[in-house]
Amino acid sequence: MNTSQVSQARIERVTTRRVKRRYAHNGAALLFLAPWLVGLLFLTLGPMLVSLYISFTDYSILAAPSWVGLDNYTTMFTSDKLFTQSLKVTFTYVAVSVPVKLIFALLVAMLLNKGIRGLGIYRTVYYIPTLLGGSVAIAMLWRKMLGGDGLFNSVLAMVGIKAPDWVANPKYALYSIVLLSVWQFGSSMIIFLAGLKQIPPEYDEASAVDGAGPLRRFFYITLPILSPVIFFNLVMQLITSFQSFTQAFVISNGSGGPVNSTLMYSLYLYKKGFSFFQMGYASAMAWVLVILIGVFTLLVFRSSKLWVHYEDGGKS
Repeated sequence: MNTSQVSQARIERVTTRRVKRRYAHNGAALLFLAPWLVGLLFLTLGPMLVSLYISFTDYSILAAPSWVGLDNYTTMFTSDKLFTQSLKVTFTYVAVSVPVKLIFALLVAMLLNKGIRGLGIYRTVYYIPTLLGGSVAIAMLWRKMLGGDGLFNSVLAMVGIKAPDWVANPKYALYSIVLLSVWQFGSSMIIFLAGLKQIPPEYDEASAVDGAGPLRRFFYITLPILSPVIFFNLVMQLITSFQSFTQAFVISNGSGGPVNSTLMYSLYLYKKGFSFFQMGYASAMAWVLVILIGVFTLLVFRSSKLWVHYEDGGKS
């Protein structure tokens, strides 16, 4: 065997070993990814595809689904007044709760960014409502507090103010849920606080030397630098708000009342599927919700080109 043949054999052996190691590494990666892949296929993609099929059927759970084509979607947009009401309630809830929560979270984050003592304790205390606010127990407590003889009205009565039953009055019932949502500002506040910590203090100091006041520094320095964080919080809160369910269900006792004033979209979807056993219709509503969230999220992404600024001086 000549020298060239020996070299060629050596190269082939090295290549074979490398290929075997690569396959071994890929096998290990797939092994660790297997639980996630199984969950993705059987708990996410599978149910989504089944739901898409069911949305084109008349399915009551008790009997096999029968194909009805676009009937569920046609009924939804042409003759279902409660569907229209649920959209109206949900849009109002999102339009009010998201900006108010973000503004409140940013204000608290700015206060905590002043270098106060015991910052970790304050962050924990303010984050607790986010952990507890979505629970059934807190929603029930909130309903009791805002009831006609609840704690909130009792405090107002002490100063001579006669307040209505906030939960039972159609004018205010939805805003009691909005208030509960704003109270859960902790996660947005923590993210805002992290963003504020990344702003170099030299920017603020230099603008102060140039004579810029606090408001001018806030709008022309803090907000532009913080805009990527605002963008992230806006997208996350927008998606979460469209899916809000627990608070409306508990505060209205699952009815969406009074007078359908708290009939959130997800609550109406739940009633259609699990109260009236119209699972095909509920599945169609679920896919409409997916499209709505996608459209509004896309609009936010498109608008970000106008107001989100990054460190390199460009926009998104």
